Amino acid sequence: MTLMTIDLGLPGRVSGKVREAWPLPNQRRLLVTTDRLSAFDHIIHAVPHKGQVLNQLAVWWFEQTSDIIANHVIEVPDPNAVVAIDARPLPVEVIVRARLTGSTSTAMLPRYLEGERELYGYLLPDGLDPHGPLPSHLITPTTKAVTGSGHDTPITCDEVVEKGLVDAAVWEQVQQAALALFARGVERASEAGFVLADTKYEFGIGPDGRLLLIDEIHTPDSSRYWAADTLASRLAAGQPPDGYDKEPVRLALKAAGFVDGDIPELDEAVWTETSARYVHLYERLTGQVFEPGEQPLEARLQRNLAPILVDAANQESQ
Repeated sequence: MTLMTIDLGLPGRVSGKVREAWPLPNQRRLLVTTDRLSAFDHIIHAVPHKGQVLNQLAVWWFEQTSDIIANHVIEVPDPNAVVAIDARPLPVEVIVRARLTGSTSTAMLPRYLEGERELYGYLLPDGLDPHGPLPSHLITPTTKAVTGSGHDTPITCDEVVEKGLVDAAVWEQVQQAALALFARGVERASEAGFVLADTKYEFGIGPDGRLLLIDEIHTPDSSRYWAADTLASRLAAGQPPDGYDKEPVRLALKAAGFVDGDIPELDEAVWTETSARYVHLYERLTGQVFEPGEQPLEARLQRNLAPILVDAANQESQ
């Protein structure tokens, strides 16, 4: 059983690509992670256990990186839910890249192969190999897609400040934190047998003015993980890396000719394999056995979140 959506009866609901969010009293926010999978700015399908893996893995990573930067987590009332500080998101997504890879319009590899060498304000040398290492870890920001437009827009680090998107001092904090977070992620991924090729971070400003890490961190939705033991041989044979994220879905969609419009029907094996890879990645990174939450999922959520919902209703009526 999968969770595509859920109605908790709270006002102010906001639906993202994967998460449902509701404002709570006392400057808090309730986030429920569904099993929805998005690719190419479209919601494609529901993947078994995906929401639980994302939520629990993000919480684990928030704990592992709290010494680098504070995050928005207050409590975890359910395997698929978090109560968080209601931070004001910065209007840029912060992507950090270690590898020349990707298949979307904001990725470096397609543009590099077309002959571009100045990307995101960086001048890349000739001769870089597809999926090979970049000269250093690079921050490549994008502005967030405006509702209805569907696409993020690449910008340079300098433009983030020049366009007035983020204050210069705050942006400096963001960049330092992003590089430190990524270095921590690369190290742990390597220990677990993976290459962390790139990842996306989101930051926000809390009610007290603090910069916070929000949304998710180092999950297979926000990051590109590759199996380390097969990487060299696959690249030598002209094959793509063995991805432990949603790249197999992206590739399957591209093979089916999907660009926009109607979403093609993909073989059920794509979703089974994707679920297995999410779970495998979780177990390798955390060193913990994944234990699927009690079913039916929606009934469990309603039960576990009941105290929060009752408290919100009571405060709303006062």
